[in-house]
Parts: sequence; C-alpha cells; structure tokens
Amino acid sequence: MADAVVVGSGPNGFAAAITLARAGLEVEVHEAAETIGGGVRSAELTLPGFVHDVCSSIYPFGAASPFFRELELDGEFVHPPAAAAHPFDDGSAVMLERDVEATAAQFGEDAAAYRRLMGPLVEGWEAIEPVLLASLLPPSPRAVARLVRALGLRGSATSARSALGAARALAERSFTGERARSFFAGHAAHSVLPLERRPSAAFGLLLATLGHVNGWPVVRGGSQRLADALANRLRALGGSIHTSSPVDALPEARLVLADVSPSELLRIARARLPDRYARQLQRYRFGPGAFKLDWALDGPIPWRAPECRRAATVHLGGTLDEIAAWERAVWGGTVPVERPFVLLAQPSLFDDSRAPPGKHTAWAYSHLPNGSSRDLTPAIEAQVERFAPGFRDLIVGRSVLDPAALEHHNRNLVGGDISGGANTLAQVVFRPARRLVPYRTPLPGLYICSASTPPGGGVHGMCGYLAARAALRSLHTS
Repeated sequence: MADAVVVGSGPNGFAAAITLARAGLEVEVHEAAETIGGGVRSAELTLPGFVHDVCSSIYPFGAASPFFRELELDGEFVHPPAAAAHPFDDGSAVMLERDVEATAAQFGEDAAAYRRLMGPLVEGWEAIEPVLLASLLPPSPRAVARLVRALGLRGSATSARSALGAARALAERSFTGERARSFFAGHAAHSVLPLERRPSAAFGLLLATLGHVNGWPVVRGGSQRLADALANRLRALGGSIHTSSPVDALPEARLVLADVSPSELLRIARARLPDRYARQLQRYRFGPGAFKLDWALDGPIPWRAPECRRAATVHLGGTLDEIAAWERAVWGGTVPVERPFVLLAQPSLFDDSRAPPGKHTAWAYSHLPNGSSRDLTPAIEAQVERFAPGFRDLIVGRSVLDPAALEHHNRNLVGGDISGGANTLAQVVFRPARRLVPYRTPLPGLYICSASTPPGGGVHGMCGYLAARAALRSLHTS
C-alpha cells in the first residue's frame, strides 16, 4: 500500500504528488483517462500533424506559479511579444503589452487612468502574489483590503471595493473612452460572470497585471508537454502513474488527495462523508460551460488589425456593451443569436511545431449555459470573420467540443465549466466548502486539491501544492 494516492493527473494532481514525494512519501497517481494531463493535454483533433490543446492553452498563471517556478519549468513556455489583443471594427486593435506605459499610450485620454489603475498592481506584484497564489488559507475580503492599503492604493480607482466589485462599474468609473472600457471588459469576461456582478473586476485586474508582469505564454510543442514534464519529475522521485485507472471508491492509503470536482468527490466518498459536509458539496455551484472549436488552417488568420499577430490570445467582443450582453445572457440561461464573446488562441504563430510548414492551428471558445447543447460554430466563426475577413476560406479541418464533450474528456469539467466552479464572490472566498483549511475534508487523510479549491482555476498547480502542504502538516502533527 502506498503512503499516498493522488486521484487525477491534472497539474494540481501532479503538484500534490510531487510535493508529497519530495517529502519522502511513496506516491501513486491514478488517472481515469488513457492519457495524463487532465485539462493540460494535446492531440491531433483535426488532421495529422496539427497539434491542438484539448482544453487549456494559454498560461498567464503558469508563468506566475510559485510551484512551477520552483521546479524551473520556465523553459517549457514560449512568450509572444504581447500578451493579448482586442480588435475593433475600425481595423485597429489594443494590445496588452508587457510595459504598462506602452499599453496606456494606446488609450489617449484614458492613458493616465490606466497607469493609475494598473501601475501600483504591477509594481506591488511581489506583495500580491503570496496572498492570491501561495497562502494555505483563502484570501478574505479583510486581507485583500489590508493588502490594498499596504500597496498605497487607498482613494485610487483600485480600492478594495473596486477590486472585489463588478467589472462594468470599474470600467465605466475609471475610463471615459470605449477602447479602454472594452479592453478591460475582455479581460474581466474570463471570470465567466456577468460584468455587472462581483467580483468580475478582480479577474480583469489580475489578468492584466499578469500580462504586464509575466506575459501570457503557450507551452512549446503543446500543453501535453507540460503534463509530461510534471510526470517525469514525479517518476524521478520514485512516484508511479497509472492511466486508464478510474477510482470509484476511496483508496486505502495514509493520505488521499483528490484532484476532482466536489461532485466527483461525493461520488467516490459519499458513504463516508459526514452529512453536513456532503450537503455543502452538493450546494457547490458550477458556472457556465464552454463551446470550443479547433481549426487546422491553411495560413495565419488574416486579421484586419495586423498587430493581432503579436499575441497568442485575441479577445473578440467589440464593445463593453456587446461583451456584457453576452455574458449576462449566458449566466441567465439564454443564448443570444449572434455576436458571442469569443476567446481565441493562435499558438502556432509562436510555436512552429504545432502545424506542418506554412500551416497553422487556432482555437476559440465562447461561454454557454452549463450543459447546453447549442451549436455555436456558425456564430463563433462569423465573429472571427468580422475581425479577420477571409478567415473561413483558410479552414481545412475543424474539431467541435461542446460542453458535454469537454466533460467527457475530463470529468472535472462539469457541464463544460472550465473554471472548476462558478466564480461568485462566496465561492472565490470559500471553495468548495466553508472550512478553515479548504483542502481538508472531515475524513482523516482525505483532501481535495482540484481547481474547486483556492486559489481556483488556471494552470498553476498551486491547489495541489497547497493541499499537499496541508496534508503533510497534519501528518506530522498527528
């Protein structure tokens, strides 16, 4: 019997396993799928020779991850010149540059406002990072407020209330022009929340800050390479990995760390979990799902704004009003007929191993109500065509993954939710249940370490790392 069993081989599962193995424990990882990686996998989804990332592809949190940094995984990342692009109908685009000043200069009358909003966050990132990414306890509103005061932000646009508030309110209060407001909305929409709802502003601020501090890189050769690198580290420490090995009941081990959703943890351990804790897991809310398209292309996307080719990530939403309308409708359970907010990635512009010479890969997704079966293919491709006329003519292969297909690929993507749960203010602070140490369950030795625990979604491994730290602490004090 192993000292520790880790259920799931996503980045959080591997982070937990590596942390336990480094402490001298004998560790086994069990993965239900045929391949490792969870949401960090690659495959030839369209045509031979075209490498696509099945789920995640862009890694602002990976570049910022203290755990990945400790493992010296920087060599796995490729950094585009700009972090993200936001094109407009007039053929122009705004870029998230690494330099705050260079980004602000694109906003004209809002340049000073952008510097006031983002400058202190970028300069204070060393103080922010431990609170958001490296604390064993979830950041409370009071801790965030103390941090804001420590950074000297009292009275500025970036107050604690602003950071934990609604993106639309912050954008409209901070900026007078549509370009800056829309740019911020595109970043905040990664929250998969209505932009009128808290804490969507925090996501916009955090992602823009990460773009300035670390960039938004892709993994050289495909996301699978990151999972493979983590697996190799674990094997070098003596750990073992078992694929096609679903776990349907609690394993026998001193420690069990489950990189699974709250609903999956209930399935595995329901008979042994106390009723009160089980009810909290049952109440855990999942957010909207994703509808994802992957394309094999005959050439690079013909953006009307050529600067879009400097970024691997492109936000296709036009104005703040358009982006907000789509996300609000999806959250309410409906789907507008046209103009979805689309998040697009074009990794082959910066990694020529993704496609045959002269060819390219790209993918895009939009949000849908959880579990929706609506086909967004025509709407998404029309939105790309809006900003890149001639795009459709380049498509030589297409893969469609609706919310159900995403969940089929990875059980943790419940109803197509790629965030590990709805990012409501309550669930950002308390996930997956209200407990002092959120990774620890009431069962001795059982921990949950998926994106449904702090610090939440994003490929960074910190949920697994922090859960393993908590488990080791309990093991040594018992």
